[in-house]
This record gives sequence, structure tokens and C-alpha cells, in this order.
Amino acid sequence: MRTSDAIQSRRSIKRFTDRPVTRGEIETLLAAATQAPNHRLTNPWRFYVLGPEARHAYGVALGDRKARKIEDPEKARATRETVAGEHRALPAMIAVAVVQNENPEIREEDYAAAMMAVQTIALTAVELGLGTHIKSGAVMDDPAARAAIGVRDGERIVALINVGEPAEVPPPKPRTPAAEHTVWLP
Repeated sequence: MRTSDAIQSRRSIKRFTDRPVTRGEIETLLAAATQAPNHRLTNPWRFYVLGPEARHAYGVALGDRKARKIEDPEKARATRETVAGEHRALPAMIAVAVVQNENPEIREEDYAAAMMAVQTIALTAVELGLGTHIKSGAVMDDPAARAAIGVRDGERIVALINVGEPAEVPPPKPRTPAAEHTVWLP
């Protein structure tokens, strides 16, 4: 598959089949991720492959956060259980973290490299016939979520990537043409 085809085919997949993602497929995704550009060759990324129990624990942390916004205790409990169960059932989940460098310039470069690694995982997944859903947000700093993932002190979680065989592929969403965001300078 051509890279341009993978870019055009990539979608955020919300539903996956029950087919497990093999260790070999995950290793292929991670090997590709380490080829992402990283200034100074710092290799700042850290990958955490979450098994069913770790996915469940992360789902509990996320479910707790969602449940706090619900006033009805029964609905809050049901939300917690649903989110935890959905995460346990995912075929695969990879957390991508970046080592936090004390130098602000290097820290910014390393964050950019880690996000390029995330994109590389998503594009490689398309080539393998898999789909991904990249997640980010405030939950990444939640102590319970960090504990579920096993991320170390001095590392920042930049994304969680759900991986699996797509049960359905949504149509592409409209994108603004590049020309509308481009300035050509003399």
C-alpha cells in the first residue's frame, strides 16, 4: 500500500471485531513507530501495551471521571461499569508516553516526535488491515489512569491508541483544502 493511500484511508475506528490483535502485529506497529523523526535521536517515546486487566483498570479510571459528572448514583455506577467493560473488550490498546526532558526546547521536540510515532502507528495499522482510534485528554494525567498504564515518573502520556480489526469504517469527514491554510512566500 502506498503511503498516500494509507493517509487517505485512515479513519478513527469506534467499533472493532472480536479478532485479537497478535503480538507480531503490535510489534510491527511499534517497530514502525520508532522510525518516526526525532531530533537529536533522543528516542523519547515509551510504549505500554495494555492487556485486558490493564485496559479494564484504565477503563475504571476513565469511567470514574465520567461518573463524577452524573448526579444519579445508579447511572454513575452503570457508566463506570460500562466504560470499564468496553475497555477490557478492546482487541488491543497502546499507550504512548514521552520522557520529559528538563530542557524546554528538547521537551517540545520530543513531544512532536512522540506524536509522529502515534501517526506512524495509525498509518502502519491501515497497511496491516487494522484500525485505530487515538485518544488524548485530561485523563492522561489522572493518577489512577497513570497507575493502570504503569507509566513512570518523568513521563507524560501523550496518547492512547485503541487497535483492532474494524467492524465498520466510517466515511471520510470533510477536510478544509490545504490551500486555505497555506501562505506562499517569495
